[in-house]
Amino acid sequence: MKIEGQPYRSLWWSDEKGCLEIIDQRWLPHELRIQEVRSLDDYADAIVQMRVRGAPLIGATAAYGLAIAMANDPSDASLAAAYDRLHATRPTAINLRWALDRARTALAPLDPERRAEAALALAREIAGEDVDINHAIGTHGLSLLRRLAVEAERPLNILTHCNAGWIATVDWGTATSPIYQAHDAGIDLHVWVDETRPRNQGALTAWELGSHGVPHTYITDNAGGHLMQRGLVDIIITGTDRVTRRGDVCNKIGTYLKALAAKDNGVPFWVALPSPTIDWTVSDGLREIPIEQRDPREVSHIQGAGPGGIAEIRVTPKGTPTRNDAFDVTPARLVTGFITERGLCPATEDGLAGLFPDLIARRA
Repeated sequence: MKIEGQPYRSLWWSDEKGCLEIIDQRWLPHELRIQEVRSLDDYADAIVQMRVRGAPLIGATAAYGLAIAMANDPSDASLAAAYDRLHATRPTAINLRWALDRARTALAPLDPERRAEAALALAREIAGEDVDINHAIGTHGLSLLRRLAVEAERPLNILTHCNAGWIATVDWGTATSPIYQAHDAGIDLHVWVDETRPRNQGALTAWELGSHGVPHTYITDNAGGHLMQRGLVDIIITGTDRVTRRGDVCNKIGTYLKALAAKDNGVPFWVALPSPTIDWTVSDGLREIPIEQRDPREVSHIQGAGPGGIAEIRVTPKGTPTRNDAFDVTPARLVTGFITERGLCPATEDGLAGLFPDLIARRA
């Protein structure tokens, strides 16, 4: 995608510098800062501190992290230690484990002297696959939006939550890919962008959409149900950090409330789902998916741009206890369906199995 006309991806490997370069997302939407990531500790910190964020992007970053570890020390002990270090960074998004498992499986049988080159090639492959997957999600989502736009007979109103855009992936995004492709195809649409407290990732979505010329409006998290009641939302599309084999969706905190409001108001609730985000080993999302507890300071303080530059201020009374559950689980019964790289399907075990029989077979 583009920033002020310049093409970017969220991360890219620099052969000249011999390191990964990322967009440091802590400073968006106010400043665009590029950071070099050189050591295993740098990779782990980038994930924990949300310099990179979004399940697909975390997975790609972790793959490059293993590659840098193998370049420094390709031994079995180094491979195991790097895997454990990166795996411990964030517990909820399944793409992290998916990428690490894929890399470890490929690298473990190799002679140590072959691992560095193979690991870097695999990281590039995972990043490239992510771009292709997200573009395909957009193509299938476009058919859905095209149909709804004809029925609406006015600008199509889409509601998003959190940021499942191109900067949460390597490119295109998951939930935003259908929006970008529909906009580029000339479909008249408008996006309601949830602020998504406490880290206000909706501001990243607004920054993305504005850069691409997509009409949008930034709203508070609690406005979505109100807009649905008044017929101002035609469809909700969110991303996801993990989906169980039966269709439960784990996504940014607040997603469950949007799904409840959608159900009550008859608004279709769709989830853009890349296949690496499916956890075939888990059935009951509420009982089995670990929910990340992040720093309470993210709730008690907020970052913004002022006359003196970017600053952080406290918004709660001093000493007030805070809690920061980063995700929630939306039961499959509240999800209309999934938009995947292989097409659309209902949010059921049979629906997922019908599109991905080969992936189920690998888990059998």
